[in-house]
Amino acid sequence: MIVFPQIDPVIVHLGPLAIRWYGLMYTLAFFLGWPLLQIRARRWMPHLSQDKLGDIAVWTLIGIILGGRIGYTLFYNGVYYLEHPLSIFKIWEGGMSFHGGLLGGLVACVVFSKRINEPCLALADLVFPIAPLGLFFGRIGNFINGELWGRVTDVPWAMVFPAVDNQPRHPSQLYEAGLEGIVLFAVLWWVGSKPQKRGVLLGVFLLGYGIIRFMVEFVREPDAQLGLLSLGLSMGQWLCLPMMLLGVGLLLYPRTSFSP
Repeated sequence: MIVFPQIDPVIVHLGPLAIRWYGLMYTLAFFLGWPLLQIRARRWMPHLSQDKLGDIAVWTLIGIILGGRIGYTLFYNGVYYLEHPLSIFKIWEGGMSFHGGLLGGLVACVVFSKRINEPCLALADLVFPIAPLGLFFGRIGNFINGELWGRVTDVPWAMVFPAVDNQPRHPSQLYEAGLEGIVLFAVLWWVGSKPQKRGVLLGVFLLGYGIIRFMVEFVREPDAQLGLLSLGLSMGQWLCLPMMLLGVGLLLYPRTSFSP
């Protein structure tokens, strides 16, 4: 049994400002993801200018942040935010939904693709193989914050989160960091190293993440305000089902153009 290392979520205070590990994780994901996006663009969409590529990254980031926050308020804590609407803007207090962020990112892709007259699936296939980097760093941020812990277990690597209770639990944040982050990134980068039909990489991402998240949710503690829903499944698992179906549809739907 391992005791969770009590890590201060704030790295340093600069007067009234605070630099947090969680924010640093997403900053690292962006700075590591940008050169990888450039590498993929040079190979698969060399006609895109650096300005357009930068706009794609910014639009996607904005879509993910807005979608993640809105998704969390709708899917996980709607009653609270109806009573405290101003808290919706307090992103630094936590509360982001991956599925909401995914929807926000896809909406940004659709809007921006029309703006620059590029196929949406081509842009999605360009960007989404890099997305697991953000998932990896985001889950590490969850771990440092001591949030989204796992269910009680007796496995040898169980961890005690003193801020929760003294029971040994699955370090589910680390499971997700390894599977959603490292493993999914490796799979997508490998698949994306060869010409693929449009939508295949997005389909692999949706199906791969959906399967991983669905399985990890069995050892992750459900959100206290929701608990388990119908059929003993969590909200995260229910949200993964349409995601996986869409992923299968993209993999099966015939396309003739190669992507990105």
